[in-house]
Amino acid sequence: MPELPEVEVVRRGLDQWVSGRTVSSVTVLHPRAVRRHTAGAEDFAAQLAGRTLGPAQRRGKYLWLPMPGTGSSLIGHLGMSGQLLIQPEAAPAETHLRVRIRFADSVDTELRFVDQRTFGGLAVEDADPSDPEAAPLSLAHIARDPMDPRFDDNAFLAALRRRSSGVKRALLDQTLISGVGNIYADEALWRARLHYERPADTLSRAQAALLLASAREVMGAALAVGGTSFDSLYVNVNGESGYFSRALDAYGRENEPCNRCATPMRRAAWMNRSSYFCPRCQRLPRPRG
Repeated sequence: MPELPEVEVVRRGLDQWVSGRTVSSVTVLHPRAVRRHTAGAEDFAAQLAGRTLGPAQRRGKYLWLPMPGTGSSLIGHLGMSGQLLIQPEAAPAETHLRVRIRFADSVDTELRFVDQRTFGGLAVEDADPSDPEAAPLSLAHIARDPMDPRFDDNAFLAALRRRSSGVKRALLDQTLISGVGNIYADEALWRARLHYERPADTLSRAQAALLLASAREVMGAALAVGGTSFDSLYVNVNGESGYFSRALDAYGRENEPCNRCATPMRRAAWMNRSSYFCPRCQRLPRPRG
């Protein structure tokens, strides 16, 4: 699933190619693509027609484009395989094209939502009309992410160190911090030399701060090269893949030498996923008591 850097790459593309344009028509080709819009596909299209889309915003892995003057936003989640693509209007339709949004201007491009597995989706949702940067109401419970200028480091560090769960589980809790998924959690933990099952409340403040800095560092590095692409399903709005998979230190490197100490990396089953770690650099402390 795309994580924060991949979604931020898409947000920047939307901001460049879609923000400020007025919707002329919307075609929903698969109802599951707008299932989160409870009033249905026809209402979804009607809510967008004639509306101008504002600056692209992001909260964790969610994207939205506010519609100034309406108190509503076009919200999107990519799910496992969703793609928001800018294409010429005359370009052939993709096999898994789900929604087409056209604009009332002379620029010969449209916005397409393509989703092979149909786990992602689009919807029009209400937001706080008094705050142009406010997230749609359905996203209010999601914490800010570490790349957000409004992210509160001190509040996060204090909350993290109160958690008795394993530190990786805490990193993936979107009510605590958003945008960090399985890949970048493993990468941040490797950089901070922390075992994924270490109880978060055993971390010193310095260790917790290093983990946060590591998460920012790795996600910033991924963002600089367009994110991480393991297959053709994650692309930016122009259909281009990211290249950070070539620079991963932990994720997907089972039995390869640790880039710090040369010990073979290990993979462990974890919450229906995998965790990758170095058994020497990231040792699990002895149980308390």
